[in-house]
Amino acid sequence: MTSTIETIHEDLLDLKKDVTFIKNILSEEFELSDSAFNALKKARETPESEYIDL
Repeated sequence: MTSTIETIHEDLLDLKKDVTFIKNILSEEFELSDSAFNALKKARETPESEYIDL
């Protein structure tokens, strides 16, 4: 497989786009819906003794 500077450059540009895309996804701040927030709040108030073993 022969690689030229041009193909390496194109591959690097593609990788840069992919990494930028992933960084944008990971850096977004998502907000919980009201129902998810309430479910999380209720779960945090549940004592460990009420947990069910799986």
